Amino acid sequence: MSSFKRSYRRNSKKAVSAMLAATICLSGGGAAFADEPAGSSADARTNNSNTVNTAFTLFSDVQNGFWAEKYIYKLAAQGIIVGDAGKFRPSDSVTQQEAITMAIRFMNLSGELGSGDTAPADLQISGYAKPYIELAIKKNLIDKDEELAAIKANESWGQKKASREWVAKVLIRALDKDEEAKALGAEATGFADHDKISANVRGYVKLAAQLDITKGIEGNKFDPQGNVTRAQIATFFGKGGEHLNANYSNVYEGIVTELTDSKLTLYVDNQLKSFILDNRSVYYNKDSQLKISKGDLKPYTKVMAIDKVGSAAYVEVIDAKQQLETTEGTLLRILNGNRILMLVNNDSVEYTFDDTTTFLDQNGNKVAASTLTPESTIIVQRETYSSAKKPVLVQVKSALVSKSGTGTIDAVDVTGKKISIRDASGTVETFAVDDKTILLYQSQKLNNLSELRENSSIKYTVNNSVLDSLEVTQSVERTVSGTLLGLDQNGRLITFSNASGYPEVKLLVEKPEIIVGGINDATFDDLIADLNGGDKVELTLDAEERVTKIVVQGRQSEQMNAATVVNYDSKSKTLTVLDGNAKPHVFVLDDKTKVEYNSTQPTLEGMESVLNKDRKINVTYIGSRALSVQMIYKYEGTFVSVNTSEKKITLLTSDNKTVTLPYQGTAPTIELYGKSATLSDVKVGDAVVVMLSVNQDAVQTLAVKSSAQFVVSSVDTSYNRIRAVNSNNGLTESFYVDQAVLTDENGNPIKVSHIQNGQTINVAFNGHKAVSLQVVRLTLGSVQNIDASNLTVKTFTGAIESFPLTSSVKVVRGTSVTTGTGGLTTADHVEVRKDSDGNLVVKVLTSLERKFSRYDANSRELVVKRASIADDKYRFFVNADTYIHQGDTTISVQSLKDDDKIVLYFNGERLVEIEKQ
Repeated sequence: MSSFKRSYRRNSKKAVSAMLAATICLSGGGAAFADEPAGSSADARTNNSNTVNTAFTLFSDVQNGFWAEKYIYKLAAQGIIVGDAGKFRPSDSVTQQEAITMAIRFMNLSGELGSGDTAPADLQISGYAKPYIELAIKKNLIDKDEELAAIKANESWGQKKASREWVAKVLIRALDKDEEAKALGAEATGFADHDKISANVRGYVKLAAQLDITKGIEGNKFDPQGNVTRAQIATFFGKGGEHLNANYSNVYEGIVTELTDSKLTLYVDNQLKSFILDNRSVYYNKDSQLKISKGDLKPYTKVMAIDKVGSAAYVEVIDAKQQLETTEGTLLRILNGNRILMLVNNDSVEYTFDDTTTFLDQNGNKVAASTLTPESTIIVQRETYSSAKKPVLVQVKSALVSKSGTGTIDAVDVTGKKISIRDASGTVETFAVDDKTILLYQSQKLNNLSELRENSSIKYTVNNSVLDSLEVTQSVERTVSGTLLGLDQNGRLITFSNASGYPEVKLLVEKPEIIVGGINDATFDDLIADLNGGDKVELTLDAEERVTKIVVQGRQSEQMNAATVVNYDSKSKTLTVLDGNAKPHVFVLDDKTKVEYNSTQPTLEGMESVLNKDRKINVTYIGSRALSVQMIYKYEGTFVSVNTSEKKITLLTSDNKTVTLPYQGTAPTIELYGKSATLSDVKVGDAVVVMLSVNQDAVQTLAVKSSAQFVVSSVDTSYNRIRAVNSNNGLTESFYVDQAVLTDENGNPIKVSHIQNGQTINVAFNGHKAVSLQVVRLTLGSVQNIDASNLTVKTFTGAIESFPLTSSVKVVRGTSVTTGTGGLTTADHVEVRKDSDGNLVVKVLTSLERKFSRYDANSRELVVKRASIADDKYRFFVNADTYIHQGDTTISVQSLKDDDKIVLYFNGERLVEIEKQ
């Protein structure tokens, strides 16, 4: 049978409306049956990108956004459930005979109802329900003996409230999956209250969970004996319907061929079926319980529509992918007024179109097919749902154009060699650029497309869609690249050789931005201007051709490591050194030479005082000009060994060179964060920093590199001091970060003042000195799935995040710490982070169930009702970022009402989530 064939015969009208109305005269309440919480009030769930229809509600007591609204609408449109005087009574309990009545209609068996004369009298059934019970026994939905055995003395089977496990069994049988359920009877259901589920029903509950008909309730429980409400059973049957083909006569699945404000037409089994759309029509996506708007429907997508007297009462998007295929090619000609001949991949193809095919020019305006010009590039979209594959849309992508004009640059595609130009009317056209295109600005030829900037005013000439010439008449901002030759800060001039090798001179603005990789707050002194080896730079020019920004993109300098000082002449500022091969070199230092030695404020004068004979230095230079001189006062690398008899320490540096250094006395000073360390505490393979004595002749201090994770308790910005709790041992510690690199969770630079109390931070230490600090990214949310390789969490923002699992993942639950995720469940709310070693840590949030009492907006204090007189935990501070929600909908704390059941989740002592049940 075709998947688009209208499904389903019309329900029998044998059951009179008075009988149907009886199914809603119910009472009582129950626990949540499916995925949504019981007692959920109408919350304002909407699709953020659209405005849903809120002008109409099918039942006055089912408000827009109600958690079961989708399935109530769907089953009501199908005729499975009915209301009474405009109400649905969603929280009323369902009796067993009412559940069977719904199940028979769900299976579309109303046409097979009999008189009810053979219905068992000892089940005590109401008159209207007898035909349904009679048929249910015949269809093996229920077993008479099984049902009689479950009745207590003086109990009416028909009026008995349906339990969750009983409805699960009935529904699984309605889906004709009785044997599958029995085969699962010996397996664990996966619910925490598995033992409370009747042994002969466990297979049915297990299968219902596998089919995603139910996920249980809070705490990963099933609550098998809990009563079922009308809203819950609507959700239950609604989800079950995805596994049933019952052939309802008013349900159609097809492809949208026409969509207007008041009409929907579907292509169903080679025929067209139209429906009226009005304010009573509701719209949903198959995989979501949130309403969407009519505007979310798209032509040529697959949808289901439920017909109510010619109107689409319920519309559901089954597949949002448009059933179209796209072909791009060159138009050869239009044949006989209804055929397109085009060239596609050097093959000619022909398509036949009709009056319903839409033709658009390159600007999206409707045009007649006859206006299309040969050699134009066109895009043809054809439907794929019928054998005809008729073209539904033909659009000109580009046509050959020859013209001259003025306008502004809209976009520049350097890679694709194209320029988009916006004319005075706002129309944008894109033209190709080739090697013959002339680009000008102020009568000077531009070197390449990258020098053009959007919104620049231009005049241009186009021939066959290729730009002959483009002249910038008024620029905004552009960039040029070249080599820095000279820099006159006082005269505010910069000289550089352009991409063609010719020198150019530009004016500088008063304070141009200067960016040099690896240097914070770079200045003119950090730039290298040289005729032979100047910096490779990118200059940003404003509309007046002044340089506003200088970015160093590369340097031609050379590096000499571990050179030995022979002599330094302070008058001529010449430095003579020997390289590693004992070859002499002479360098000249000047005020621009960057110097580095064991000082927090190095100067050239201070450097001169330590440039003594035989000192080891690193030199960066161009020719004979010293760009930087670094005194070797430390080594960084991996600890290899120590020879205590010869008093030598061996390291492996980052460039894989082995360095052996002597030390004096019993041992050098050993620094290890959080410990008073000795040389025996340094292990082979430890990352270390070795500080040399003033004369570079011995190891003075060996600092072991380490890292730790903390939770910030206070920040002293005056002294750059942080007080924090160590996540490993719980001890409160203080450290200074005045010389540390500070970054946020994304690696962006921050200041000490940006660090906040309560933040988790990773700190790297060289010995006792903090050298870097990064704010740790914390992910708060609920566990959605756990498998062998990934942990999936739904965050407070609604995003789904996946974390790869390794053998080193840790789960923290209270004071218990375990390795692996075996203890995690989908009921857990968690904080996910990485520790200082990069390993995943999953911290389970502690929870507290209470009833809401009041909220003090002035003190931002939430007060709950005590569990007992001795309960002293009933007042909680609500943070600005505390996530307050009901289901997937964020709510305000002010919307909570007296006696509302809420669950509070804490990360340590901090209230991070409030969930309304």
